[in-house]
Amino acid sequence: MISEAQQLLKATFGYGSFRKGQEDIIKRILQRRDVVGIMPTGGGKSICYQIPALMFQGVTLVISPLISLMKDQVDALEKVGVPATYINSSISAAEANERLNGAIIGEYKLIYIAPERLGSQLFLHALDRMDVSLVAVDEAHCISQWGHDFRPSYRLIKEMIDRIHSHPVIAALTATATPKVADDICDLLQIDRSDVILTGFGRDNLFFQVIKGQDRDAFINDYIKKNSAQSGIIYAATRKEVDRLHHYLIKKGFQAGKYHAGMAENERNENQERFLYDDLTVMVATSAFGMGINKSNVRYVIHYNLSKNIEAYYQEAGRAGRDGEPGECTILYSPQDIHIQKFLIEQSEMDQDHKDNEHEKLQKMVGYCHTEGCLQKYILAYFGEMDANDCGNCSSCTDERPEIEVTKEAQMVFSCIKRMRGKFGKTFIAKVLTGSSDQKIRSFGFDKLPTYKIMKGRTQKEVSEFIDYLTAEQYLSPANGTYPVLTLTNKAIPVLRGEEAVLKKEKVQAKQFVVDDELFEQLRELRKQIAVKEKVPPYVVFTDQTLHEMSAKCPSGQSDMLAIKGVGQRKWELYGEAFLEIILSYTAKGNLSGTT
Repeated sequence: MISEAQQLLKATFGYGSFRKGQEDIIKRILQRRDVVGIMPTGGGKSICYQIPALMFQGVTLVISPLISLMKDQVDALEKVGVPATYINSSISAAEANERLNGAIIGEYKLIYIAPERLGSQLFLHALDRMDVSLVAVDEAHCISQWGHDFRPSYRLIKEMIDRIHSHPVIAALTATATPKVADDICDLLQIDRSDVILTGFGRDNLFFQVIKGQDRDAFINDYIKKNSAQSGIIYAATRKEVDRLHHYLIKKGFQAGKYHAGMAENERNENQERFLYDDLTVMVATSAFGMGINKSNVRYVIHYNLSKNIEAYYQEAGRAGRDGEPGECTILYSPQDIHIQKFLIEQSEMDQDHKDNEHEKLQKMVGYCHTEGCLQKYILAYFGEMDANDCGNCSSCTDERPEIEVTKEAQMVFSCIKRMRGKFGKTFIAKVLTGSSDQKIRSFGFDKLPTYKIMKGRTQKEVSEFIDYLTAEQYLSPANGTYPVLTLTNKAIPVLRGEEAVLKKEKVQAKQFVVDDELFEQLRELRKQIAVKEKVPPYVVFTDQTLHEMSAKCPSGQSDMLAIKGVGQRKWELYGEAFLEIILSYTAKGNLSGTT
């Protein structure tokens, strides 16, 4: 049976072999064994149920939490000749009824539904007349109250499955499940723990970095400028911050959209669609954006603010490089962000046990930003992979920036804060240190302090950034509040006494991390034209990974094209000759390969 699955993989989806874990999961499903698959984002979870769906007689139900994901998946399946549909709130009751009737008579191989649909009697009655062979639970961590995105409607899944007369196989799939959440999934869906397939959480194609104590706006401006051709997401913790950042990027001339729950639904949908179709290169958003977004060519994810926990961060960051091509994941760390997340936890409607659990998770997220070890190894250990090796690819593993001693400057800052009795914030401290003539300084008598204008050779902005660095390195502690005052921590005391030195590395410089060649750009332009004509996102036509392989290998005929990852028989029939024509034209001009 697995050989038939491999043939389908190549003929339908254009891939010559299964990725890690896919074959094990598919084998269990074909043996009619329930299974939990825990694979990293971009690991190919959808293939795990789509291949069995094509091999089973009946229909496969896919329970998915987001409307946008359903549409993307159905568009992609239709492009490779697989009959599929979805039922959610974006279609009328009449259309939903028509699609349900189609599923009953075997018109579709896969039907995607929102979990809330499980509470509909109309749907459940239709279900009684369907031949359901497989139920795939996507984003299965949503079923656990200990997961980072618990959805109460997911608790109805087992009840629904139990009423299906055909006793379908259950495949629960997720990218972010701690051991505790994985156990919860098994208990709630009654799946044996021996049928949990964990492929590992590592993402070799992603570069992780944490940047502390730098001007965040300046870094983002420089970064997007150097990577203007690439798609990226910038996450911020609040709607207000999203609005401010979006306005900032528009003023700088970038093609940026925004997304948060405070916007009108039609505006959110329009921005999301423009981003999916590559009409916008940057999306500034709260965490409300992105779960299940199938856009495979997101090249970078920047967290302007700290995530609430490692699960949320890894899922959001993992939206970069879903196609297997290089991606970058950056946190612009500011200690003040901790207070934002603590406030959001306390304002939530969770009971105290859950709040305590969330505070504990937040502390581990803060630990990630301060670890001097491998960043990916820290994440993998959080998910239970305690024996992981250093990745050799993150900012901790590759950092070769020289260190300079800044003990004297640190002592100036610490001494000033101590003399101001730890009752003021960063901006006011910087004004005192640089010798500002602010009337408020005089009213407090701070112009008489020995630390007044002791750093007059620096600008207020430079001193503020240095204070941010000292705070990020935990020499200073910000108190709660809108304008947090700074106090010295125990770590600062030996520095003040001259017993320990403070070392600071040079600023992290934004860089262009993907250099696309001329042929790739031509292929990307053709892909865009086809996508506009067919009204589908460009990556539904071909992924960046497929275009890069075409560009590198320069296929010269049909058999060569069918050997490219992502080019199956159906895709060749639809698009192959048009892409081949551009490649042959390019090579005929004397270019021996796709690189220039």
